This record gives sequence, structure tokens and C-alpha cells, in this order.
Amino acid sequence: MPEKSGCEYGVSPEDREAIRNSIRQKYAEVSISAGGKFNYPTGRIGAETLRYEPDAIRQAPSGLLESFCGVGNPFSLGEIRPGATLLDFGCGSGFDLFVASRLVGRAGLVCGVDLTKDMIDQTISHLDHAGIRNYEAWQIDSEIIPYPDNFFDVVLSNGVINLSPCKLTCFREIYRVLTPGGRMQFADVILEHDLPADMKDSPEAWSQ
Repeated sequence: MPEKSGCEYGVSPEDREAIRNSIRQKYAEVSISAGGKFNYPTGRIGAETLRYEPDAIRQAPSGLLESFCGVGNPFSLGEIRPGATLLDFGCGSGFDLFVASRLVGRAGLVCGVDLTKDMIDQTISHLDHAGIRNYEAWQIDSEIIPYPDNFFDVVLSNGVINLSPCKLTCFREIYRVLTPGGRMQFADVILEHDLPADMKDSPEAWSQ
């Protein structure tokens, strides 16, 4: 599927790919451990700080939490009902998918997409180890979501859309795959001040 327009700041195709490569490089490292890579709590402490359900934290495989770097708790924004079909846009190593799989139950389906293959490999390994069967996980190369229109009841995202230079495309794609009346529940960060001059044109700045 061709990539749609919607990239901000006049980002060229070459710069766009440089940004994505920088993100892949950083998050390949995060897929092993998020420790020390962010200026906020990560891992188990991060999940506890964001008030995830204690049972989910306690029962999650340790690897899921080791690389958890969410910036909020999208589950706090609305109920995830049994039988729902859910997408995690930028699923990382799979902790939010693990939580969602417990909520939708066997009759539901949770799907994850991520730009970084190492993250998807970790997701599959962790969820299989945890005995999760109602999931799919796919590595993607752009903001295009590899699912048909009106497929998901809920789309989650946790600290991911800010990484993309094509945010309009992200939102268009999320809207496309949501069922009529479906919900997006996301947590993210915003830039409150201008970046320093030496960071404005840096692909690495997008992965921070």
C-alpha cells in the first residue's frame, strides 16, 4: 500500500527514512532494556507509577516489563470489553498487548504493529512464553496499518505517535481501521519548547 501524504515540517522521503532508522536503532536497544534510556520511570517501576493493574504487573513475564517505556496508561481512558478487537499502534515489546489480551479474553483479538523488528521479535517471544494465544504482531515500515477498514473496536498507542514525522498519516490510518463508533485511547508526549538549534535537523532527536 503506498504511503499517504501527511508528513509535517516538509520532511523529505530521505529524511523520513533517516528518522525511522534512528528510531529502529534506539528501540532495538530498548527491546532488551529501557533502563537509563529515558528521563522518566520505565520498566516495572514505570508501570506501577502509571497505575497499571497490580495483577497484570505481577503476572507479566519479566521481559515484558524490562523494556516497558510507556508514557501513560491508555487503559485508564475507557473500558476494554471482552470480545473486543484491539490494535496497539507501536506495541513495543508487548506489555500493553499482554494487558489487553487479558481484558478481551479468548473471544477477542489483540494486534500489535511496530517499526522495530527487535521489538516485534520480543513481543512474540514474551507473549508466547506467557501462553497468550489471542494476538497478532507485525513489523511495519511506515505509518500504514496493515489491516482493512473498520477492523478494530479500540486502538491504543503509548508514547509512539510523537516519534513519527507523519502524524497526520498516523491519525488517518487509525481512523480508517476503527469501526464506526470505535475508540482511540492513547498517551503521548508533546514538545512545549523549541528544540535547540543543533537538534532541529537531527534524525536522532525524533527518537528521544
